[in-house]
Amino acid sequence: DTFPNAHDGYGSFVDLESATVADAADFFRRYYASGNAVLAVSGDIDVAEATALIERHFSDVPARPAPRRPDFTEPDLTAERRESYTDQLAPLPAVAGAWRVPDPIDDFAGYLPYVVLAEVLTDGDASRLVERLVQRDRSVTGLGGYLGFMGDPFDVRDPTALLLQAHLPPGGDVDKVLRTIDEEVDRLATDGLTEGELARTQARMATHLLRDTDAVLGRALQMAVLEQQRGEPGLLNELPRLVGEVTEEQVRAAAATLRPERRAAVEVIPGGAR
Repeated sequence: DTFPNAHDGYGSFVDLESATVADAADFFRRYYASGNAVLAVSGDIDVAEATALIERHFSDVPARPAPRRPDFTEPDLTAERRESYTDQLAPLPAVAGAWRVPDPIDDFAGYLPYVVLAEVLTDGDASRLVERLVQRDRSVTGLGGYLGFMGDPFDVRDPTALLLQAHLPPGGDVDKVLRTIDEEVDRLATDGLTEGELARTQARMATHLLRDTDAVLGRALQMAVLEQQRGEPGLLNELPRLVGEVTEEQVRAAAATLRPERRAAVEVIPGGAR
């Protein structure tokens, strides 16, 4: 509902076409300041040589402070919000639902169980919602879940959300899909996880974290993000352990907060294009 979160962060054509050169220059001066940047150098390097090269290429960049970060505080929902729109290019229906989650920077311990919960619900053929909606009910053809609007749970700031999205077959029932999601989330919160379910999920998550940062470039980029957002690049090496320390009780408690009255859902109605 607040302006920073309600407008198109990518930039609508109306905004882009109305922007002036002076607007663009002011934005550049404000946000592309050296104090707002992190330089990551990776590879089989000699530190002294690399430092000298950095000095040569960057020492003449004027020092400027990082801009003050605006307040992006957003109130939580107290009643479900449902929207729909027709996409003329969509051949099939789809739906996405989202719930606010704890601050990923200031409340990292409270945020982590939601990261694990999203994986329990949607990652792999044995996950809760894939097994129910795709394999058993066949009410959706594909399903995904993740934290943050760009899909990386450790490259995000508040306010953010846990998102579940599903693609439906022709004539699919969006209301039924959302009801089934509610049923499975309630069942997890009430009955808990099956034997080995959490350990299997955490092992898969740790594998993905290690694989994604195995390449030198991938590791450097992720450490730069953690430095820029948290001032804590070494967190990268702790993530597999921290994910593994999330308990079943924490996952169940997180699931219990995914109530319909806290959900925003958007239905995509296919326009029939081929």
